[in-house]
Amino acid sequence: MTLVKGRVFSFWLLLVIIGCLIYSMWRAKKGKTINIRKIAGLDAIEEAIGRSTEMGRPVHYCPGIGGIGAAEAPQTFAGLAILSYVSRLTARFDVPEIVTIRQPEVFPMAEETVRQAYLEEGKSDAYEPGNIRFLSSQQFAYAAALFGIIAREKPAANFMMGAFWAEALMLAEVGSEVGALQITGTAQLSQVPFFVASSDYTLIGEELFAAAAYLSRDQMQLGSILGQDMAKVIVAAIIITGVISRTFGSTFLANLLSK
Repeated sequence: MTLVKGRVFSFWLLLVIIGCLIYSMWRAKKGKTINIRKIAGLDAIEEAIGRSTEMGRPVHYCPGIGGIGAAEAPQTFAGLAILSYVSRLTARFDVPEIVTIRQPEVFPMAEETVRQAYLEEGKSDAYEPGNIRFLSSQQFAYAAALFGIIAREKPAANFMMGAFWAEALMLAEVGSEVGALQITGTAQLSQVPFFVASSDYTLIGEELFAAAAYLSRDQMQLGSILGQDMAKVIVAAIIITGVISRTFGSTFLANLLSK
């Protein structure tokens, strides 16, 4: 096998990254406990739902306004994974849960996610299909409809996890006005400042994608995260070494990368 010139280093780096993933997942499979740092927003989910129970008010959840066929799809799936955890808790504590959807293709997935969560908690009779609401596929029509729902229902906890755009601050402000404890998260970095300013807790960037592993404590998923972090450390070390070497006039690493 002959590698294309300029791709040799990339090929070996790819093998190292794959090796990190395999090692970390093998380590998890062998029963080695893998711990990741605390994520305050995820730890506060149970507190938020407990607050809803005490106040006798519902929980609102939005898995983002993105679809499943574009660049924001991973955020949508991450939002649905967190929805499963939130739904299990609302079923356990008998708290009404309202889920609002913008994209038609996400609607049946959200329905099944919530239904399965209630079934796992032995509360299938408490599942209310009418609480999973498709509002509109138009961005600001969805936002306007959600304003009305939050104003009328006055949820004690407002979860917004997924891809958001210009409506992010408006949605969070409405939740703040009704006194909801707000936990938000997005990988749209342009919207993170607005969520941070208007929410009690915010998941930033990759924290959203790590949520499923963090909440489930599945060691294989945690192993995958460990492997990715190991790969990031290696790449960061290469970048730092390259910057330092170029500062002192060395072209060794640059030549190596070009092979």
